Amino acid sequence: MIPGLLRRRGAFRWFWAGQTISLLGDQVTVLAVPLVAVLYLRAGPREMGYLVAAAWLPYLLFGLPAGAWVDRLGRRRRVMSGADLGRAALLLTVPLAAALHGLTLLQLYVAVFGNGILGAFFQVSSQTLFVSMLEREDYVAGQQLIYGSRAFSFVAGPSLGGFLVQVLSGPVALVLDATSFLVSAVALGSIRPVEPEPDRERRGLLTAGARFIESSPVLRAGLLATATINLFNLAYNALFVLYAVRYLHFQPAVLGTVVGIGAVGGIAGSLVAGRIGRRIGPGPAFMAGCVLFTLPLVLVPLAGGPSGLVVGMVATAGFFASFGVMVLDITWGSITASLIPNRLRARVQGAYSVVNYGVRPAGSVLGGALAAVAGVRPTLFVVTLGAVLGVLWLLPSPLPRMRELPAEG
Repeated sequence: MIPGLLRRRGAFRWFWAGQTISLLGDQVTVLAVPLVAVLYLRAGPREMGYLVAAAWLPYLLFGLPAGAWVDRLGRRRRVMSGADLGRAALLLTVPLAAALHGLTLLQLYVAVFGNGILGAFFQVSSQTLFVSMLEREDYVAGQQLIYGSRAFSFVAGPSLGGFLVQVLSGPVALVLDATSFLVSAVALGSIRPVEPEPDRERRGLLTAGARFIESSPVLRAGLLATATINLFNLAYNALFVLYAVRYLHFQPAVLGTVVGIGAVGGIAGSLVAGRIGRRIGPGPAFMAGCVLFTLPLVLVPLAGGPSGLVVGMVATAGFFASFGVMVLDITWGSITASLIPNRLRARVQGAYSVVNYGVRPAGSVLGGALAAVAGVRPTLFVVTLGAVLGVLWLLPSPLPRMRELPAEG
């Protein structure tokens, strides 16, 4: 049965369809790129940290100017289409270089870094386009559909990626993500939503988003919490594939299947996040998501014993973490969609990304460096428990008492 929102909102239907396919391709790449580095290019812990840093450093460097440029230019849909086409071209250079026996870690870093730059422009544009297609009362339902697709991609993408890497090789698997970006560009080209007028004010163009976050107790606390979580979670992500392959002895197809099984929790989370938010309020639901996302991951370094038990513990960690991150993302996306004015939306998103995504390269490098000194397993213990502490930033904020979506700031 087609959800009512997709029947009522034709533009959003095309947007959602393109994002669904693109998210699936992204999850193939999330597994395929580190597997290319580990299996094809023999990367170690430090190199894996640098690889993840290359993916997220562009948000630190380009988040603010991207948001300012997009708010001043307008034309978010065209920016997003151009970013999709550019990302497809960058990813295709990897299988091409591999076919010519010339693929190096440096080229992989460059492709991932360029993909991140274009991703920053895509992201600061997408929230404004999202609210341009929907009414306020549809925000939660729209977020559930987008993040439901993301949850589905977490299930199907890693399994498909692991299978493609094992059967066809990692570089060839990246062709699927490149194709998904092309589909997303076509879907965006088929819609014509009425976007907010560009902001022609020059004064404070780069700093307006940061000032808005600083003035909002809700956004400020949410940023500190999610940035703390991301700092430690990216340290975990930088090491997870390496730990699973070299220490837990997972084959690529097994790894993809385990990650996919764990991500079923994301589908469950996307289905009930709205209900949880209505029952306890969006603020407490966001806080619950922060804990549910981070705490279960400690099962990964705890995993040991028979292979079946190890697989079960890793899958369980993934299930509950995926459930938690869907509750976190859907409720926080609805809170920010309600709170941020349209004229500032890209700049606030850009400023938020500078911190929230900017800490990710630091986290990945930190994880790789600490693992090289202390070992992979002890590092996983430290970073998984460190991520849980992010929820403490929310306690003195209005979020524990937030029972309804906030009014526009």
